[in-house]
Amino acid sequence: MMIIKVLGTGCAKCKKQMENVKTAIEELEIEAEVIKVEDFKEIMGYKVMSTPALVIDDVVKIKGRVASVSEIREMLEA
Repeated sequence: MMIIKVLGTGCAKCKKQMENVKTAIEELEIEAEVIKVEDFKEIMGYKVMSTPALVIDDVVKIKGRVASVSEIREMLEA
């Protein structure tokens, strides 16, 4: 199963990123575990300085911006 992490401290952009991830998963009808990571030390462990960030299977895909649903879908299909 794919593991997707949304890194962020709970700001509006982080919440939007989480919504977009869930929408992309629903549209693709795939199974994935979505984890919200708010712990600063864990976020820093990914060497992310600006949030929101998107991590798919422990690989940082996006940082410092909200990815669109279509962009997330493309990453999940790859």
